[in-house]
Parts: sequence; structure tokens; C-alpha cells
Amino acid sequence: MSVELVAVERRLWSGTASFVVAQTTEGEIGVLPGHEPVLGQLVEGGIVKVSTTDGETVTAAVHGGFLSITADKVSVLAESAEMGEEIDVEAARRALSDEDEAERTRASARLRAAGHSA
Repeated sequence: MSVELVAVERRLWSGTASFVVAQTTEGEIGVLPGHEPVLGQLVEGGIVKVSTTDGETVTAAVHGGFLSITADKVSVLAESAEMGEEIDVEAARRALSDEDEAERTRASARLRAAGHSA
């Protein structure tokens, strides 16, 4: 299936995938090709994982937005997002002690997307 991961400021990734996992306000959803059409709201500080048809895993921290699913396409339209390999892990760890709960939530998502536990 075709997958697009887009944030307001840029397109982060697009390609073909065999499986997508995203965290929505209704819970975590796994998507395989041929999935029933769904429109979901992404959670703040969530993770999207895409298993590509090349056998790689693309991971991103997403902060709000929507997930649109059709039988052959998944579109992740995030308010903001960061690819796992682009995340400054040390800055995210420092942000975990921020007084602002929203900032802590974002920092935790960034660490999980980068492959580090929060």
C-alpha cells in the first residue's frame, strides 16, 4: 500500500509499506493492505511506525493531526512530526524535566521514535 507521512511544514516520508501502526485518540491501530476506510485523530506525542516493503522500519514522533486510511493508501497528516533518525536525543532527555506537561509528552515521543526509552 502507498503511505505518506506529512507534517504541516514538510513531507517526511512516502513510499510503499506492508504495515503501519499509529496511535489515535481511540487507541493504537495497525493497518494492513486492504484495510477498511478509516479516519482517525492522532494523539499528541504519538508514534507512527511504517514497515516498508523493503523490510525497513520508518519511525516518527507525531504531535496531533489525522490518519486517513483507504484500501490501498495511508496518509498521516500531522500538525508536527519528526523522523526518528533526526531527533536530538540529548535535547529530548533534557526536555523530560520541563515543567510543561505537553513538552514532556513531546519529549517522550521523540525518545521513543529515536529508539530510546523515556
